[in-house]
Amino acid sequence: MSSEHTSRIPGFYKRPLAERAAVVAQWANLTAQEQSALLGIAGLNAAAADNMIENVAGIYALPLGIATNFMINEVDYLIPMVIEEPSVVAAVSYAARLVRAGGGFVTGSDEPIMIGQIQVLDVPDVYVAAGAVMAQRAALLAEVNTIGGSIVRRGGGARDLQVRPLMDTPTGPMLIVHLLYDTRDAMGANAINTAVEHLAPHIEAVTGGRVNLRILSNLTDQRKAYAQAMIPADELATDTLSGPAVARAIVEAAAFAEADPYRAATHNKGIMNGIDAVVIATGNDWRAIEAGAHAYAARDGRYTSLTRWWQDDAGHLRGAIELPLAVGIVGGATRVHPTAQIALKILNITSARQLAEIIAAVGLAQNLAAIRALATDGIQHGHMRMHARQIAVAAGATGDQVMRVVQQMIAEDNIRPERAQAILQDIANGD
Repeated sequence: MSSEHTSRIPGFYKRPLAERAAVVAQWANLTAQEQSALLGIAGLNAAAADNMIENVAGIYALPLGIATNFMINEVDYLIPMVIEEPSVVAAVSYAARLVRAGGGFVTGSDEPIMIGQIQVLDVPDVYVAAGAVMAQRAALLAEVNTIGGSIVRRGGGARDLQVRPLMDTPTGPMLIVHLLYDTRDAMGANAINTAVEHLAPHIEAVTGGRVNLRILSNLTDQRKAYAQAMIPADELATDTLSGPAVARAIVEAAAFAEADPYRAATHNKGIMNGIDAVVIATGNDWRAIEAGAHAYAARDGRYTSLTRWWQDDAGHLRGAIELPLAVGIVGGATRVHPTAQIALKILNITSARQLAEIIAAVGLAQNLAAIRALATDGIQHGHMRMHARQIAVAAGATGDQVMRVVQQMIAEDNIRPERAQAILQDIANGD
């Protein structure tokens, strides 16, 4: 990213769609064809879709928005987000501006280690079987790497074996063997599944048992991403609350989510609003990310928050997030979906770890925006303002009518379908 690039673009949301698209095209040096794909003129067509899944009968489109203001590890990013819910893109952009005042997000990540599981049954003693596997650990890892192909050539491949005896299951004792496998810049589902299927008969030979399942785990707790942020207290002030008071209210709201699973579920859902939108935009598997995130939130036997918020000695607000994020920049839909490729180009990333760290920062930003709103004005005030356009369109507004209806509903603080219809009737009557 060149030094003159800045994601701080005041009034970006006020610009016409074509102008916003032009800014992004210049930022990412998009070709004319890529610009057409971004605007839905080109991009994924029915023929390409027919090769992605079965029984294709059409294409379902979603909006792609750009979150601004992000500075991550001292580098500026524009963040592509695919989502249908109003307010999310605006919220993360606002939160990123607050974090920017404190120096931006600081992120990190683990090596891209995926876990493959092999279920071993019918062994006389699972602990003896476990010992036999570990005694042959080096040979078994070497065997896996014989089929590693391009991933091994790029420095990835089998890294370790772990054994997990499960004694109390509905069908009796079993041994679970974990293969830890570095998938480099791929999400790695196909690679790890191929690896454990290849390893299964060798595990049977070593243990004398019978292998049933051999499949990846989406609880990728060896492949986490982290993000931290500091927001100067003064940046949080509202018309009625001081910055330190807002910071304290945010910390109190976060404590609620840490302590109560009913609150944590909604708290984490908001985090995933941001995370999923980037995961989808880049052609990654948002369902796998969701499964891993929520399982990780319950890793200690109690479902809790994925984030932590606290005030430092100076009264400034600090936050952190940690969660499994198995994403890739090669293979899967990232290879065949043209808009996913454009999203990666906008991000200008060079590794899957970098993408995971960006996604973690977006999740932390979304959480900050949500709990700040909850702790001050309430969530509905801002959300309904963003939702006003959808209400206007659903009421039948088109073209310039949309903004006229939206502006009047916001001015009246009366954002409801029946009010939109009444305003449209007034417009039709020339009032």
